[in-house]
Amino acid sequence: MIKTTAEVRQAFLDFFATKQHQIVKSSSLVPGNDATLLFTNAGMVPFKDVFLGAETRSYTRATSAQRCVRGGKHNDLENVGYTARHHTFFEMLGNFSFGDYFKENAISYAWEFLTSVLGLPKEKLLVTIYESDEEAFLYWKDEIGIPVEKIIRIGDKSADKKFESDNFWSMGDTGPCGPCSEIFYDHGEHIWGGPPGSPEEDGDRFIEIWNIVFMQFNRQANGDMEPLPNPSIDTGMGLERISAIMQNVHSNYEIDLFQALIKDTANLLDCNDLNNKSLRVISDHIRSCCFLIVDGVVPSNEGRGYVLRRIIRRAIRHGHKLEAKDNFFHKLVKSLIEQMGDAYPELVQQQAIIEKLLRIEEEQFGRTLDRGMVLLEEILNNLEGDTICGDDVFKLYDTYGFPEI
Repeated sequence: MIKTTAEVRQAFLDFFATKQHQIVKSSSLVPGNDATLLFTNAGMVPFKDVFLGAETRSYTRATSAQRCVRGGKHNDLENVGYTARHHTFFEMLGNFSFGDYFKENAISYAWEFLTSVLGLPKEKLLVTIYESDEEAFLYWKDEIGIPVEKIIRIGDKSADKKFESDNFWSMGDTGPCGPCSEIFYDHGEHIWGGPPGSPEEDGDRFIEIWNIVFMQFNRQANGDMEPLPNPSIDTGMGLERISAIMQNVHSNYEIDLFQALIKDTANLLDCNDLNNKSLRVISDHIRSCCFLIVDGVVPSNEGRGYVLRRIIRRAIRHGHKLEAKDNFFHKLVKSLIEQMGDAYPELVQQQAIIEKLLRIEEEQFGRTLDRGMVLLEEILNNLEGDTICGDDVFKLYDTYGFPEI
């Protein structure tokens, strides 16, 4: 019975290996082929040049569990730890076809894995398609046997924005693009929310678990859609999301991997409330920080290093909210290795380096906070009224690392 996060990851790779896919090791979080990206943020990033025809490989089918980071957007970082599925670090399971198979195989592979390998109840699944994608509609209906009412057509966001849709993917303003089909899981009537395309779609009842992109067009600068000579497949399924379903929990933070990190953090900080949101924040952030350092990112005041520093400092701040008496964050590296070291041996190999960098950063942040507290006291002593001016608030945040949460 596939249950744990590690088992789901391995089952996915093994399944696609039986379908003649090359298992490709996760690439670095620092993209080597796209200067426009701060971090690898999707499973297809390492294969971008293959899809564009600028690179050829010895295989036409691939599968991977790609580590990803999405930590550059300020508001997204604020949400991490406070919602069921926001993370700075996550793993994206994917299968890819470079001019080999297309819609029929991509759909049948996804359905077979979900229903036969993982054993998900078919009645719990529904799918979306791009509004005019009759080929995908007929295959879902006639071959897979999904009831018509569970195949939801999603059109363009407005009449004057053709091909701008949640179910039409594009690499950019020009280049490879195509319709996509998403598979959703119904968590049940006891959770608020409606199906995709409904006014209540932002609720948590229906959760997207797998996106299948059918790359079949090359968008020209004038907007024309030219058929690609070799249509391809790009898919993605979040490991944390599917693991939550397999473990019959609703929040990603309730899966085995996170629960282990949360318990170790709670023990380290002598916190008895395992539902405390700060524990979630710290358990998420130790993952992104460790993997970023493994891939050569070091804390700094610009670029990738700045994002890493912000994530580290946010984790430390939440440790302070839990009344951490000493530097603690670097001590969680060992806990992460216990959970993910088998899948990512580079964590084990660089454990000492990761711990050292995190400890130094924590010590430095402590000194910065002390200087900031002196400034804050001075500001409060000279305050006229009850509101600190915006310039002082920004200085405390930007220079002295006073996070807002």
